[in-house]
Amino acid sequence: MSPRTADHDNAEPSTAAHPARAVAGTVDRVTDALLTASRLLVAVSARSLNEVEDSLTLPQFRALVVLSSRGPLRLTHLAEHLAVNPSTAMRMAERLAAAGMIDRSPNPENRRESIATLTAAGREVVEQVTSRRREEITTIVERMPPDHLDRLVEALESFSAAGGEPSAGYDPIPLGWQ
Repeated sequence: MSPRTADHDNAEPSTAAHPARAVAGTVDRVTDALLTASRLLVAVSARSLNEVEDSLTLPQFRALVVLSSRGPLRLTHLAEHLAVNPSTAMRMAERLAAAGMIDRSPNPENRRESIATLTAAGREVVEQVTSRRREEITTIVERMPPDHLDRLVEALESFSAAGGEPSAGYDPIPLGWQ
């Protein structure tokens, strides 16, 4: 057997002969690209938050965004929206109330429950961070080749729809984290 034949016998089958491998390779490539983009977006979010309110954590800010877009919530519902334990949401609410970002009041229907409501100061933080984030994302998008923009929008809309995320046009505070 010639070395060439031996190499051919040990080679990976081509993706043309195995479409499932081609799809898996494409899925991996897309996943890698989205992970990279998500790192960039988290960095943009963190910088935007730090410029406005350096003592607020991203999870605390996420709670403010949920309250901003959903309105007053029982702490148990806030915990559900944040995908955290109720005790974690309670501690977060205590810190946010101490910072003047939210008000906590007893639920009139069940005095054992608390209702969290965004304050004017909390709403201002959400608006300022959103504005800064939009400015930085706009700067990044402006650096992209113009012929890529429509494809990017289509891909991101499709990705968001597949993940069950409403479009930013639907969301009054287009930051996600619902």
